[in-house]
Amino acid sequence: MTKMFKIALPDGSVKEMPEGSTPADVAAAIGPGLAKAALAARINGEVRDIMRPFEGDASLALITSRDEADALELVRHDYAHILAEAVQNLYPGTQITFGPATDDGFYYDFAPTAEHGPFTEEELPAIEAEMRRIIAADEPLIREVWQREDVRALFEKQGERFKAEWVMELPEGEPITMYRSGRTKDAWIDLCRGPHLASTGKLDPNAFKLTRVSGAYWRGDPKNPMLSRIYGTAWLNRKQLDEYLVRLEEAAKRDHRKIGQEMDLFHLQAEAHGSVFWHPKGWTIWRQLEAYMSRRLDAAGYQQIRTPQLIDSKLWVQSGHWGKFRENMFVVPDEVPSTEEGKPVITGNAELLALKPMNCPAHIQVFKQGITSYRELPVRFAEYGCCHRNEPHGALHGIMRVRQFTQDDGHIFCTRDQLIDETKRFCALLDLVYRDLGFADYKVKMATRPDERIGSDEEWDRAEADLETALKETGLDYEVLPGEGAFYGPKLEFHLTDAIGRTWQCGTHQLDPQMPQRLGAYYVGEDGEKHHPLMLHRAILGTFERFIGILIEHYAGKLPLWLAPVQAVVATIVSDADAYAEQVAAKLTAAGIRVETDLRNEKINYKVREHSLAKVPLLLVVGKREAEEGTVALRRLGSEEHQKMLGLDEAVTMIGSEAVPPDLR
Repeated sequence: MTKMFKIALPDGSVKEMPEGSTPADVAAAIGPGLAKAALAARINGEVRDIMRPFEGDASLALITSRDEADALELVRHDYAHILAEAVQNLYPGTQITFGPATDDGFYYDFAPTAEHGPFTEEELPAIEAEMRRIIAADEPLIREVWQREDVRALFEKQGERFKAEWVMELPEGEPITMYRSGRTKDAWIDLCRGPHLASTGKLDPNAFKLTRVSGAYWRGDPKNPMLSRIYGTAWLNRKQLDEYLVRLEEAAKRDHRKIGQEMDLFHLQAEAHGSVFWHPKGWTIWRQLEAYMSRRLDAAGYQQIRTPQLIDSKLWVQSGHWGKFRENMFVVPDEVPSTEEGKPVITGNAELLALKPMNCPAHIQVFKQGITSYRELPVRFAEYGCCHRNEPHGALHGIMRVRQFTQDDGHIFCTRDQLIDETKRFCALLDLVYRDLGFADYKVKMATRPDERIGSDEEWDRAEADLETALKETGLDYEVLPGEGAFYGPKLEFHLTDAIGRTWQCGTHQLDPQMPQRLGAYYVGEDGEKHHPLMLHRAILGTFERFIGILIEHYAGKLPLWLAPVQAVVATIVSDADAYAEQVAAKLTAAGIRVETDLRNEKINYKVREHSLAKVPLLLVVGKREAEEGTVALRRLGSEEHQKMLGLDEAVTMIGSEAVPPDLR
């Protein structure tokens, strides 16, 4: 008698299916439309191939293109798989490694033959064409379960030394899945966890594009061979792809590195990898942003502090960072090197110091000075803390991803009973700052307990419940990210959306009951006994470098007047107006406006174009007539209105009012 499995569907109904049947069979039983639309299946919460047979009674949710997040993850994984097959078809001898899905597409790392050398962007059109041929062939993607030794033997026979190396690091005796593109024994095959679509033909051949090529070390280690990484973007249909390419084109126009050069804000150079050289105009933006943040922090009851850059490794060992973060820290021996043949020599026997990668252990040291009473809690410390992290060179990106950065860091020491109120206060402060800076559209995500964690379930239950209560009382909508909290406590993430729809995770609020215990921080409670406080790690901007980069790209360099490094330029039409231009500039300066004059013997249209490129918000044009009448012709950057004639005093008053930072209005 055929064994039957009970398959529970999302609507509460149950279908009985014979042993050996698949989610595709269930879809077909429901209707031909669903059978065609179904891409994969969620079985008991796990995404699986739609052609993989049921293993017993199960809950089933079929995944279609309407389930966009799951569908995109699936198709991007498949495009990466097909990219690898296409490359090996076109360039025999090329070794494959790995190719994951990414937020907007996929990539795959290859080891080309020595004769061929690294792949180039000129080869991408041919690879795309081969990928489309594979898609059109509509070959089934068949899941096979292998043993580790058999996989290694196959890859060694094929000359795939990277795959052969990797598979031997998987647990012995654990079944390993391989995916074959076709039904024949010589069909292309790859090591892969899956899941995949039912066949290559399920992909839209016009919904992907290979975008670029770069180098990448095997396993990200500079000591390992350099590979060729091919990137692509992939979507569910051509419309989505076209929309993305338009966004990509707009993002290129807004690239903070390009605009930063045009506005003369900063530069980077090889002698200081991952550290920013701020020019006067760029540093002006920084100073204005920092001054604004300081006023907001002061009003919110924070005390600003300053802590050391170099700290003994013993503190990092005690805090737990040495064990978990050591490879990302810059370590310095505490000795004066001797010199041999003009080169520094260290003994290797000195105590070790480290440039701080974060500020929290240092803030606890400040909290520990003296005796703190429960009456003094909460204590809110803030620091514009300069930190260093040893990021790989290949991961650096303009001022967005750097090695030296300054956090708008803060730590709140409070009792358990104060957690909800402090969370609400922080959310209110963050909302105020984001709205002031032009980011009213942001999302909140709550990351809950991971599998590997410290603390009891009861402690986690209360911490998560308190954070949820605080969010509900603030009226903020939020999404739960199961299992993505820190090992010591749950956290809130704040993802803002920029002018072209990209999201950036900047703000964070993390509950940490563990570090105060590890580092011996306590307060004296109402009962006269010592108690460890809760520690809340919080940031709003994240880092100044990255946030300024986001601001530049969000506004395409056309920063709000109060943040603009040069707020106004007074430009002359004729040299007869030079003296009057200086008078106008002096009045603006006296009103607190950052102003420059342009008295060059150039045509006014040339000056207008140049200052527009430099993203100067206001251009005050003066000639002989304006000098005689005491007026200015005001032009606004990006305004369709040609110009507006104003009396000098009226213009100064208006500009002064518009340039006031949002917290002072």
